[in-house]
Amino acid sequence: MALRIIFMGTPEFSVATLEALAAAGHDIVAVYTQPPRPAGRRGLDLQKSPVHLAAEKLGLPVRHPLNFRAEEDREEFRALGADVAVVVAYGLLLPEAILTGTRLGAYNGHASLLPRWRGAAPIQRAIMAGDVETGMMVMKMDKGLDTGPVALTCKVTIDPDMTFGELHDRLRDAGADAMVEAIAKLEAGDLATVPQAEEGVLYAAKIDKAETRIDFRKPAEDVHNHIRGLAPFPGAWLEIDLNGKPERVKVLASTLAEGAGAPGTVLDETLTIACACGAIRLTRLQKAGGKPLDAADFLRGTPVAAGTVLS
Repeated sequence: MALRIIFMGTPEFSVATLEALAAAGHDIVAVYTQPPRPAGRRGLDLQKSPVHLAAEKLGLPVRHPLNFRAEEDREEFRALGADVAVVVAYGLLLPEAILTGTRLGAYNGHASLLPRWRGAAPIQRAIMAGDVETGMMVMKMDKGLDTGPVALTCKVTIDPDMTFGELHDRLRDAGADAMVEAIAKLEAGDLATVPQAEEGVLYAAKIDKAETRIDFRKPAEDVHNHIRGLAPFPGAWLEIDLNGKPERVKVLASTLAEGAGAPGTVLDETLTIACACGAIRLTRLQKAGGKPLDAADFLRGTPVAAGTVLS
């Protein structure tokens, strides 16, 4: 018999899991997501979350309390009589009343190999740290921040030039498959959990705009990891002097290259840039308000001569 599920998620990353659980035949009794947010130039329009829109397409009831401080919101959750809550990037630290508000508790799909990279930005932080492997874990939730016991692990290799966007999509799909497998085992009474290791804990802090500027005074490998960990959003950036004034340009892809020089110096006609140790080649860029372009196309409209110093 299919489980009665409350699904809780907000961004596009969560949609694949919602759709996979619905396709597996489970009874999704309600979908919880973050409330619609102001959008548009003037902020006058309210924009529904990707999960909200996906739930509507599936004909599922949607609820979006601001938080669960009100007793009526907690009681409404419990009154659904669900077997389990499935949580994927919901966006709130859930109170105990919600974690225990279903018969079997709450299970979270988290995009890291816990206990490494607990917290808000595990995919970006894994790439920025130069990790060569990450994964999706299905974890039974407790009151801590990503501290609960692990039920299922799916490992994913991080390729040397892989960007945040590429890894995001790979983990999104792996996470959907992992959660369907975990819920099937839970339904069969065969989902065991293992406590997380006490060593190796790292926290994935939310990305701050102040850390997005590229610093060529760092080793090339660190600069490369910084660029790909922030691509395509929010985007690592540098400034290029165009028509006598500095213009901000996002760098959406790069690769390690041969070369040496003063940090930030353009070494050739293909945007090879010297770092503190080694060099990188910028391979995809985007001007403010422009389209993402491969380096060759970018240089046709924006020549950057060898010897130029970028900052």
